Amino acid sequence: MERASPADVPEGAAADHRPVPDPGRWAMLAVLCASLLLVAMDATILNVALPSLIDDLQPGALEQLWIIDIYGLVLGGLLVTSGAVSDRYGRKRLFLTGFVLFGLASVVAATAGSSAQLIAGRVLLGLGGAMVMPSTLSLIRNIFTDAHERALAIGIWAAVAGAGACVGPLVGGVLVEHFGWSAAFWVNLPVVVATVVAGLRLLPEYRSPQPGGLDWPGALLSIVGIVSLAWGIKHVAKGSLLPGDLGTLALGILLLALFARRQLRSDDPLLDVRLFKRRPFLAAALATLLAMLAIGAALFLISLWLQYVHGYSPSQAGLRTLPAAAAMLAGSLSTPWLMHHVGVRSVMALGLGALAAGFLLLALSPVPTEYPAVALVLAALGLGDGLAITASAAVLVSSVPAERAGQAGAVSEAAYELGVGLGVALLGSIHGAVYYQHMTGLPLDGADAERARDSVGGATEVAEEAGGTTGRQVLEAARDAFDDALTTTAYVSAAIVVAVALLAVWLVPRGFRTTSSH
Repeated sequence: MERASPADVPEGAAADHRPVPDPGRWAMLAVLCASLLLVAMDATILNVALPSLIDDLQPGALEQLWIIDIYGLVLGGLLVTSGAVSDRYGRKRLFLTGFVLFGLASVVAATAGSSAQLIAGRVLLGLGGAMVMPSTLSLIRNIFTDAHERALAIGIWAAVAGAGACVGPLVGGVLVEHFGWSAAFWVNLPVVVATVVAGLRLLPEYRSPQPGGLDWPGALLSIVGIVSLAWGIKHVAKGSLLPGDLGTLALGILLLALFARRQLRSDDPLLDVRLFKRRPFLAAALATLLAMLAIGAALFLISLWLQYVHGYSPSQAGLRTLPAAAAMLAGSLSTPWLMHHVGVRSVMALGLGALAAGFLLLALSPVPTEYPAVALVLAALGLGDGLAITASAAVLVSSVPAERAGQAGAVSEAAYELGVGLGVALLGSIHGAVYYQHMTGLPLDGADAERARDSVGGATEVAEEAGGTTGRQVLEAARDAFDDALTTTAYVSAAIVVAVALLAVWLVPRGFRTTSSH
C-alpha cells in the first residue's frame, strides 16, 4: 500500500485540504513500537550479560567496551544517511529491509564463538537498527496528521523506546540466567518475523513527492565523520593521547565540518543543517543526546555494580533496574499533557533537572552505596529521560515538513543512539580510569595485579583464582574502588547535565509550543 505524503495536496484540491486521519493509525503505531522496543532493548540488553559473556569469550577490557557500545556508535553513524534514503525511496521499504537485516545479524551474534564475531554481529545489528529507527519516527509524522494526536503518539513512541532501554537489563538477565548470553540475541527472531508480517499488511508507504538523487559523497562524509569522532572521543576519554587517537578525533571533526559545508551548498541536502540555527531544534537535539548519554552510562555502570559489588544474579540485577523503566514510562506519557499546559521549555527544564538531581543523589550517597539510594537515582534518571526525550522528539518532528520527516527522525535517533554509545564510552572510561587509580596496595603483582586494576570483572576473576585472604582483599579493594569511581563519575555527569540544561532553557523561547502541523 503506497500513499502520498500528507503534506502533498492532490492536483486541483482546495488549498485548505486537510488529510483524513487513517482509521488504522493506532495499529500502525503498535507495529512501529514493537520494532522500536526490540532495537532499543539491544542497546542495553548486554549490560547484565557481560559477566557471563566475559567468562565464555574472554574479551579484553577494550573489547568489552566495544561489545557494549559499537552497536550504538554504528547505528548513530548511519542514521543521517538512512533518514535521507527513507525520504527518497520509501520509509516502509527501508523499515522492513532493516528489520530483516536486524534478524539476520541476531543470528550472527548469537552463534559467536569469539569476541570478533560478536562485535561483527553487533555492527550488523547497528546497520539494521539504523534503517529501522528513523523510519519509525518519520512514519509517525506522516501517519498522524493532527498535531495533538501526533504528540500523544510521540509520547507512546518515546515511552516504548525508553522502556526498551531500561527493561533490556531485566530481559537480558532472565535469558542469560536460564539459557546463556546468546539467548539475548535469539529472542529477537520471533519478534522480527511477527513485526515484518504485520508491517507488510498494515504500514503505508511514504516518500518525498519529488525525490532527488542521494548525495553519496556526503553520506560517506557523515558516516566516517561520526564514527571517527566517536572513536576519538572514546580513546581520548580513556586517557589515550597517542597520535593515532588524536588524529582520528581531528579527522572526525574535519569530516563533519566538510559534511556541513556540503549540505549548506546542496539544493537537496541529506540533512538540512540550517535546522540547527533554530534554537528549539538545537536545544531538542542536545537534550536528547544528553538524556541518553546519562541513562546509557548509568544503566551500564549500575548493572556492573549490582552484579560485581553486590553479587546479584543477572536477572536479580535486571529486576533492580526497573525503577528507571517505570519512571520513564510515567515521564513519557505525561509529557504531551505537560507540554500543552506549561510549554516545552518548562518540560525540558524539569526533565534535565531530574537527571541532574539523580546524579547528585548518587554522588552524595554514603559509601558504600546501598540499593535504596540507587533505586531513587534510577527513578530520577528515568523520569528525566522520559520528559526530556519526549519533548525533544516533539520539537524535532514539528520543525520539518512531512516530506522531510526522515531528517527529523535521523537527528532524533542519532542523538539518542550516540548518547547511549558515548555515555558508555565517555563516562564508562572516566569511571574505569578512576577505578584503576584507586586499585592500589593489592596483595598481587605482575599480570594478576594488572588484570585486577583493569576492571572490576578482572578483579573478581583474580579473587576467585587466588581464594582465601588474598581473594577477599582483592574483592574488598575492587568494591571500594568501584564505589569511589561511581561517586566521581556521578559528579562529572551532574556537572555536564546542569550545563546543558541551562543552555537548553536559554535556547527555547518562553511559551514555545509544538502545535504546527506543517
